[in-house]
Amino acid sequence: GRQPVLTGLGLALLAARAAGIVIIDGVYNDVKNLDGFLAEVEQGRQMGFDGKTLIHPGQVEGANAGFAPSEQAVEDARGLIDAFESSTGGVVTYNGKMVENLHVESAKRTLAINEAILALG
Repeated sequence: GRQPVLTGLGLALLAARAAGIVIIDGVYNDVKNLDGFLAEVEQGRQMGFDGKTLIHPGQVEGANAGFAPSEQAVEDARGLIDAFESSTGGVVTYNGKMVENLHVESAKRTLAINEAILALG
């Protein structure tokens, strides 16, 4: 597993976010182990990576599915942005949760990723 390198991965993620750059998770070498690959894609997405370096064509579909925002995530991002932008001040909530600038930025990033994927065809 990746337990020994999780601290390093987390620090790299923090540095990338602070610098405003994209960060891609490393390769998964066992190209015949689809379950292991998909588990690492999910872990990388949850950690905050923007994508995954691939070494085999059989990994493309799983990586694309794992890193693309779901329809629900896109809908939530739009709703959160709308709630924030239509606010007249004070505390803004969306689906019962407080909304701050960082949530809006994250929602905008979700929409940008979705738009980029849709533009691919």
